[in-house]
This record gives sequence, structure tokens and C-alpha cells, in this order.
Amino acid sequence: MTATSLADRTRSIRSAPFRADHVGSLLRPEVVRRARQTEGITPEALREAEDEGIHQLVALQQAAGLHVFTDGEARRSFWHYDFMGMLNGLEMKTAGESLPFKTAHKTPPITPYLTGPLSFPADHPMLGHFTFLKGITPEGGVPKISIPGPSAIHFRTEPGHIEHAPYRDPEALFHAIAATYRTAVQAFYDVGCRYLQLDDIFFAYLGDQTQRAERRAMGQDPDWLIDRYAWMLEEAIKDRPADMVIGMHMCRGNFRSSHVAEGGYDASADAIFNRTSVDVYFMEYDTERAGGLEPLKLLPKGHKRVMAGFITTKTGKLEPLDWLRAKFDEATRYVDLDQLGIAPQCGFASTEHGNAITEDEEKRKLELVVQTAQEIWGEA
Repeated sequence: MTATSLADRTRSIRSAPFRADHVGSLLRPEVVRRARQTEGITPEALREAEDEGIHQLVALQQAAGLHVFTDGEARRSFWHYDFMGMLNGLEMKTAGESLPFKTAHKTPPITPYLTGPLSFPADHPMLGHFTFLKGITPEGGVPKISIPGPSAIHFRTEPGHIEHAPYRDPEALFHAIAATYRTAVQAFYDVGCRYLQLDDIFFAYLGDQTQRAERRAMGQDPDWLIDRYAWMLEEAIKDRPADMVIGMHMCRGNFRSSHVAEGGYDASADAIFNRTSVDVYFMEYDTERAGGLEPLKLLPKGHKRVMAGFITTKTGKLEPLDWLRAKFDEATRYVDLDQLGIAPQCGFASTEHGNAITEDEEKRKLELVVQTAQEIWGEA
């Protein structure tokens, strides 16, 4: 493939397929929850329960009026650790503490270790997860899978957990991560994926003053990290085929309706908008924790689209349509309405535990996404 500039890539025909979308994870259906709680269940029986649950989740999305379909991450325990633990050269091991969510509930005490050369295996299980979803996606719909973005490996791996000595050189590690993800992007394309979402939430974390201070204490400049994370992301996606759309999700943590970080997109907006060829940005904007809309002015004119996350998944209360219209009116002070869409600010169940929301409330939230798109753009 001949080399192309970032400007050329961002002028491509790729764009978000619809105005209404969602980040991906959904509350696990009862059949899945029950199977995971069954002691001694066989892998085959668990897979059958997950298959049944995913059929139910696809039906839920279709009934809500969505045209983008995910498997709800029903086969995962944790939005990023499952994917990461399936890579060559990375192992999930027991951690001394849980992640610092602002809740009494605790995340599973596990953490990544880099134990050898990183690579994406040809038989990575999530390739099969996508293939199953593609096979049951309704006609006219678009199947989408989300995977953690490249920054997740670096951000989540403590320096003391880098057992593979060459990766103690940060640049060597960044190059290895980028190469691993480049292979992954092509592998998903080869099994039919034309809409791949990278959950690269740590760009948003690096707008939080506490997170920035913690990185400095580790000897890492947070703005340097933003630059290197953007480089990794672009290296991973720049050679993708012309008909593959890349989405990117950013939030500040999502575990049982709680969060970790606070702060706007000011520090990272230029990097994510102008130094990557990402097509679709899923940006959390449901509370003041996400900062103001001003960073949207850095979105370049063209096909790129921001799926504004004004609708929260952390509570079941429905946002009024008039309020949502006003938020989009405010957003158009910084970006053309044609470059906007609507999606919830995050998934409904970033871990198998799910947020503090009922299945009925989840359905109504998805319906509100579609209704909002139809009200504002006349299409979903």
C-alpha cells in the first residue's frame, strides 16, 4: 500500500454509518448472568448461554430502532482486560488492589504484566465473537465490535510489571503496541469487520489533574503521553482498507455507575482530532465532569463526526428532548451540526456487573438516542 498523508486519509469517504449509535456494552441478560454463576459450567454450555443472550441483545437494539449492532460485550468480564489477556506476551495476574473507582464496590483485583514479546494471535477469541455477531446482524444493519485502544496496555501496566526487559524502553514498548494493534485491525477486517471501535479512554483520563500528577510521579509527562498515545493510535489504523470505519470512545471510567477521572478534553483534543485519522469520536458529555464543549472547535471540517454523549448510562433518568436540543444548539457554536451525532456517554456495563440501571431503563435510553437523532437530523 502506498504511503498517504494524514490529510489524505482524513479526506477519505469513511464516515459514521448512522446518526444514532451506542458505545457497545449492554447489561448482561439473565441467561448469561445465571450461566456465569453456575459452578462447574462447561465452556460449551457457557458459550451456548452467551449465544442466546447475544440474540436477545441484538433484538433489543433492533427494537430500539438502532442500525448499529454490538454483542453487548456479553462474553466479557471487563471491557479491556479480556482482550488484553488474550494477547501474546501479556498476562493478567492478581493485583494487590482494585481500580480507584469512587464507589464502595471493588473491581476484580487483577492487573496486566508484560511477560514477553507482544503480538496479536491469529486465533484471538474476539475475532470469533465478531463473526458470530455478523452472522446474526439484521439485514441493513452494521455490526460493530469495540476493543480497548492501544493506550490501555501502556496506561494499565505499571512500570514494575514490565517483565520483558526490552519494553522497559518506552519507545520500544510503544512500537510493539502499535504493531500489535496494526495486526489486530487487519485481522478484524479480514473476518468482515467494517466498523471497529477503539476504547481509548485514557486520553480523557489525562485531562484529570490527579491522574496527571500520578503520571508525573511515575516519571511520565502527561502531555508527552498524549502525544505518544496519538502516535500509537495512528500507527495502528493508518493503513486500514478504505472501507473500514474507525470509531474512538473516550470517558472517565464506568463501573457500577461510578467514575475515576474528571476534567475536559482540552489537553487531548488537538491530538485526537488532528493527529489521527479516526472517523467517529464517542465523547462523554453527560455531566460537568467532562468539561466544556469548546474543544470541539478543533475538529477539522470534513467527514469526521462526534457522537455527543449527552445521554448518560449511569442513571435511568431520561434526559428531556428539549434539553438535548439545547445541548446540540450549544455544540453548533463550535462544530457544524452535520458533523455531530448522538450516542450514550458510555456503555451500560463496562464490566459484567453492569451499571445501576434496569433493563427497561436501558431500553428507554437507547430509544431516546434514536428519537433524538430523528428529531434533530430527520434520520437515525
